[in-house]
Amino acid sequence: MQKEFVVIGLGRFGGSIVKELMEQGADVMAIDKVQERVDEFASIATQAVIADTTDEAVLKSLGIRNFEHVIVAIGDDIQSSILTTLILKELGVQQITVKAQNDYHEKVLRKIGADQVVHPERDMGIRIAHNILSNNVLDYLELSDEHSIMEIKVNEKIAGFSIVDLDIRARYGINIVAVKRGKEIIVSPQAQDKMQLNDVLIIIGADVDINRFEKKVLS
Repeated sequence: MQKEFVVIGLGRFGGSIVKELMEQGADVMAIDKVQERVDEFASIATQAVIADTTDEAVLKSLGIRNFEHVIVAIGDDIQSSILTTLILKELGVQQITVKAQNDYHEKVLRKIGADQVVHPERDMGIRIAHNILSNNVLDYLELSDEHSIMEIKVNEKIAGFSIVDLDIRARYGINIVAVKRGKEIIVSPQAQDKMQLNDVLIIIGADVDINRFEKKVLS
C-alpha cells in the first residue's frame, strides 16, 4: 500500500517535499491558499487543493484524518502554522511534522503536540558552515540537539591506520558505522580494517566528541 501524505504550504520547502515524496512513489495531497501555487503543483502532486487550513470544517471536508502524515510547511505566517497544527492534532492526525520559523515558534508547536519540528534554513546553515570550516567534512546531519551523523574524508594523517590503531571509540566516544570506498559501502567495518586515502567515514556520536576527533586527528 502506498504511503499517503499531505503537504500544507507550497513554498520552496513544501514544494521540494512534494516533489521528493512523489518521486519516491508516495501519494501526496498538496494544499495552499494561493491559486498560482496550487496550479503549479496540479500536474506534480496526486491532488492539489486550494484551501484555508486554519478552518477546521475545510480540513474535515478534505478527509485529512485519513492521511497518516501531514507536513505543515507554511512560510512566514506563524499564526496560521500554529492554528493549522492545533486543528490537525484535534482531528487525530497520527504524524504531524511542522516547519518552524524560530525557537519560540518551535516551543509553541511542541506544546500543542507537533510530532516533529524542523528548521530547514537553520539546519542547512549548520551543514554548510560545517562543510566550509572543514575540508574533511563532506556532509552533516543533526540527529538531536547533541548528536550528529557525519561523513568525513580520510586524509593523509589517518590513511593506512586501522580502526583499532586509532582507537576511535575508546578515545573519542564515536562510532564508525560505515566506510564508503569508491562505489563500495562497507557496513560495520572490522576493527583491523585499514583506512585508505579518500575513503569516506560515516561516523555517529555526540557533537562535542566529533568536534574533538576532527580537531585532534584530522586538522
